[in-house]
Amino acid sequence: MKKIAVVYYSKSGNTKKMAEFIVEGAKRNPDVQVDLESVENFPLEKTLDYDGLIVGSPTYYGSMAYQIKLFFDNSVKFHRKLSGKVGAAFSSAANIGGGNETTINSILNAMLIHGMIIQGNCKGDHYGVVSIGQPDDRVKDQCGELGERTSFLVKRL
Repeated sequence: MKKIAVVYYSKSGNTKKMAEFIVEGAKRNPDVQVDLESVENFPLEKTLDYDGLIVGSPTYYGSMAYQIKLFFDNSVKFHRKLSGKVGAAFSSAANIGGGNETTINSILNAMLIHGMIIQGNCKGDHYGVVSIGQPDDRVKDQCGELGERTSFLVKRL
């Protein structure tokens, strides 16, 4: 069975809520196991056990939180071992124009350097789901769609 890890850091709880919505969407594919993990409790070595990795972070100064950055900085020891795995990203911020897309792009850049496969979205949030403050119904739908789309891509590969 294919496996996806949804890994996140959340201080306010908004990014965690988004991660939970993503897991719900990913579970629409019964052929993929989906695990929800806080980055603080997710040993880096476990990334090797997964076919897909969806990473979420709050936006801090237009980039990912330190905890997520540290996760990717330490992942250098697995360089080339994540190649071909599916990746996706999501972010929350306090306000519009607060750096959501730059945060998502910083996560996706780290994944691309690992050789991971990233699928964009031709509708909605193109790079990854963003939330301003607490996730609303739009964010919930977009998160569910991201999880579902990622799980079906993982299954196909």
